Amino acid sequence: MDQQYAAYSLITCEIDRSILVITLNRPDKLNAYTGAMGSEIEDAFRKADADDDIRAIIVTGAGRAFCAGADVSGGASSFDTSGTHGAGVFGNRLAGSGTRSGSGFVDAIFRCRKPSIAAINGPAVGIGITMTLPMDVRIAVKGAKIGFIFARRGLVPEAGSAWFLPKLVGLPQALRWAISGRTFGAEEALSGGLVSETTEPADLLDRAKELALELTSETSAVSVALTRQMLWRFAGAPDPFELLTIDGPISRERGAHADVREGVASFLEKRSPTFPGKVSSDMPSQYPWWND
Repeated sequence: MDQQYAAYSLITCEIDRSILVITLNRPDKLNAYTGAMGSEIEDAFRKADADDDIRAIIVTGAGRAFCAGADVSGGASSFDTSGTHGAGVFGNRLAGSGTRSGSGFVDAIFRCRKPSIAAINGPAVGIGITMTLPMDVRIAVKGAKIGFIFARRGLVPEAGSAWFLPKLVGLPQALRWAISGRTFGAEEALSGGLVSETTEPADLLDRAKELALELTSETSAVSVALTRQMLWRFAGAPDPFELLTIDGPISRERGAHADVREGVASFLEKRSPTFPGKVSSDMPSQYPWWND
């Protein structure tokens, strides 16, 4: 294990080939979320973003749950941030250790230049499911229970989920799930487009790793980083014209890069590519275009 990923208490990290596997690690509490856990998730994503040896990230849970939502061991006042318990549960997002106030792990996942996969191994409710929405792929074990339960607690969808969820499943489905606040099974999540597939519990992590390699083994790390940002940031644009001012210049600059020469050569030679580009040093001059 790379030592930079070793100093956590509420998550664990394991590197398998080019994949970082982050495991939420409070199994006795069904991996209930706290601000400290959020800070550790954020830190691990930011480190992986800068680590050229990591090509993809998987997030899963220890024990029988993925994440049972926020830690409510403080009782009825668990969400009251004026108290010690509530401040501890939501401290990460309130403090805003990311580049945007209050963004925390959402910012880290959304901006990450590596694709991420949520391997939902059991119940995922509240923040336990909304934390997966900035990730690129979600798969779940058969029978897992999922719920955007905020309205049933007097709360509102958090972690940016009112923005992410309609993008992923469409507004009608998002409204139905979020307004009712009911829990539903992995099969409904699959039919509604929230997860892309379901597996038997014993197969979940292996399947997530297969998907991670599918996303990365034949692709340029720089191209993947740019592609996921372009898709996420322009999916809701009213027209293609702002995107056209970006994808054209990026395509022209990338066209002169060694990655493209390798991509074409490997195709012509009928072999797997070995792309030299690194996200730490080879992002095009237009990136990040949203800071202009």
